[in-house]
Amino acid sequence: MDRLLSMRVFQRVVDDGGFASAARALDMSPATVTRLFGDLEQHLGARLMQRTTRKLALTEAGELYLLRVRSILNEIDDAEAAVGTSTQELHGTVHVLATPVLASYVLAPHIAHWRARYPKVALDIAVDPFPQTRVDEFDVTFMGVDEGYDANVVARPLSTSEWILCASPTYLARAGTPLQPGDLARHDYLKFPRQQGGGPSNRRLRLRPAQGEGEAVEVDMPIALQSVSLDVLYRAALDGAGIALLSRLLVVNHLANGDLVHVLPQWMAGRLTIYAAVPSRKLIPARTRAFLEFISGWLPGKILQG
Repeated sequence: MDRLLSMRVFQRVVDDGGFASAARALDMSPATVTRLFGDLEQHLGARLMQRTTRKLALTEAGELYLLRVRSILNEIDDAEAAVGTSTQELHGTVHVLATPVLASYVLAPHIAHWRARYPKVALDIAVDPFPQTRVDEFDVTFMGVDEGYDANVVARPLSTSEWILCASPTYLARAGTPLQPGDLARHDYLKFPRQQGGGPSNRRLRLRPAQGEGEAVEVDMPIALQSVSLDVLYRAALDGAGIALLSRLLVVNHLANGDLVHVLPQWMAGRLTIYAAVPSRKLIPARTRAFLEFISGWLPGKILQG
């Protein structure tokens, strides 16, 4: 039995969610993939997956084995990449998880630049609005979290941004421009139900001075639209549907060109930090390290690393 090949087959079956899709990705026949998977289970003397006609599910033994397999295969790929003397010789795939808005507006715009620099390293980007519990499944996970985040993962802060109020010039021309927090009670709120500490959990919006010390204020702002998709709220704000609480990182270009207006610029709702989390500090493939350094170089509000 080719143990290394069987391990790659096992990982691909898990990642792709099935034997047929794994066979296509590996350019093998489904029968070969099934045989290699069965040989691996027989060699280990343990069932790695529960298979039914409807779905595949890892057993407890399979989950433990998958963590080690990912580390081993990453180390092998890293060792092969290290043989080359040029960064162009990095190869393989970086498996990335990100929130939808980070995937669309932070990662996607720079993929062409990445490909130009590392043409042999592919990216596989998955999205999840709340990715914190899936860090162990990917090479690197990008997430935006509020202040006070207690990271129970190996996470590196990359960039900071503020939660600010934004609206289109069209909306403000129609509804008026708020001059103080109390004015927001007469405006339409495009609300993201932020579920990580510090954010509003209902229609009350909590603001604090953007500069210096001062007391926070709360405003009961009528909700016109609520969505867990920041992209939905961002597009609605651009189209004049109301006032949205958005990350400055997301809207910086639209503020600069006038598509959006920073409402009540002397106030903010808190700060957001972009983190990059990895499964282990010890086993980070060279291609993953290269991708982390590449993305952090493009982020505004970068946090300098010591």
